[in-house]
Amino acid sequence: MTFRDLNIIDPILKSIAIAGYKEPTPIQVEAIPVLLSKKDILGSAQTGTGKTAAFAIPILQNLFLEQKETLRRTTKALILTPTRELASQIYENFTLYAKFVNQRSAVIYGGVSQKKQEEALAKGVDVLIATPGRLLDLMYQGIIKLNEVSYLVLDEADRMLDMGFIKDVNKIIEFIPTQRQTMLFSATMPKEIEMLSKTILKDPIRVSIVPVNQTIDVIEQSIYHVNKTKKTQLLLDLISEYKMKSVLVFMRTKHTANRLVTELTKANVSAEPIHGNKSQSARERALLNFKKGRTTVLVATDIAARGIDIEALSFVVNYDLPETGETYIHRMGRTGRAGLDGKAISLCDPKERSLLNDIEKHIKMEIPVVAHPYAIVLDNTPKSESTKKSSKPQTSNKQFNSLKPDYSIKPRKTPSTKKPYINEDKTEKNEMNSLKNLAPKSKFAPAKAVAAYKSAQQPKRNQNNKNRRAVK
Repeated sequence: MTFRDLNIIDPILKSIAIAGYKEPTPIQVEAIPVLLSKKDILGSAQTGTGKTAAFAIPILQNLFLEQKETLRRTTKALILTPTRELASQIYENFTLYAKFVNQRSAVIYGGVSQKKQEEALAKGVDVLIATPGRLLDLMYQGIIKLNEVSYLVLDEADRMLDMGFIKDVNKIIEFIPTQRQTMLFSATMPKEIEMLSKTILKDPIRVSIVPVNQTIDVIEQSIYHVNKTKKTQLLLDLISEYKMKSVLVFMRTKHTANRLVTELTKANVSAEPIHGNKSQSARERALLNFKKGRTTVLVATDIAARGIDIEALSFVVNYDLPETGETYIHRMGRTGRAGLDGKAISLCDPKERSLLNDIEKHIKMEIPVVAHPYAIVLDNTPKSESTKKSSKPQTSNKQFNSLKPDYSIKPRKTPSTKKPYINEDKTEKNEMNSLKNLAPKSKFAPAKAVAAYKSAQQPKRNQNNKNRRAVK
């Protein structure tokens, strides 16, 4: 099967040849004929199997055949993606495939100034690639109108679901005409995505190349059991042992990613981080340096797991194990792309054993364990009944030794013979208060109590009078 057999026009075939594509991938063989016939599609395929070309080539060909001479270009195709990296990647592919068909593309995303994006939109675009947040912002400002969109693509729909973009996607769809061709592509197909497809797709053709829970077969997987404190040293040893020229390392948090970059730099290993806290220009610069071979290690969080497209990337390292099996597959998908070989190495701390078990259940295989100098011994043997604690108190058989006292025996508490402390000022105050209570409250009060009260208060009055005279 060749691209010419898929009825692709010559201008696009010329661009494909320049890109170095020789044979279509399975997802392209299944999806391109369906999309050229302008039918809706629901596609699921493994990451890195050529999904972008599967929808980009038919869209460009249909737009080329439908184009009319107009004074100004209007947006005819909209591609929604979850991340900035993925949006940039799709934009590069569209620009490459449209080299000889006169179709202009633009990409918009958040995290950067919108001035340049406004300038690109003002010139007119045929294909718009966008992230949901920035697109809604520009729509509310009246800069973008989607009333002439006839092709809609939701790429990595499951990732948009995980990142909470589905509500924004539904708002955007309300501004798009109902007479359109809709394409929904996803690496996995959870129930929420299937429910979404029923609301936005019309009689879709289902294309599923491989089971969604199956990992890429060409990737060699391995697991290293190591304590968290030894992970960095083990990573340095692996980089030296395998002579890694480019390795993508995945971390769980942005803070740990920055810390790992600092440790690797101290060890004379060139490394750069890429995560959500970095500006778009810094992320693009780090990605470009990694692609050009200027950086050996690119440390990323899962936000960039599906937006990094690097040819012939041989090594992916899970410094921190992902929390789901699907994320594990997405991370692995950065290597072994387009049928090339790849290695996925995972470093597992004892506290991450439960995550490892969930991953192995998800991929339905046991990942081979590799021995290394920092390996830890895992005790998987069940406890015997004899080792269980009995309810009866245990008696010690230790002999008494006066030179080595047994500190496990608590000393007996002896009653204290110390006399309690008496606060004389407090007792005197209490006595005065008791005398006040004897003050006459009515004319029938006892005479003795009145006399006692006057005798107690008279010295205080005399003293007060002396103080007043002294002041005068």
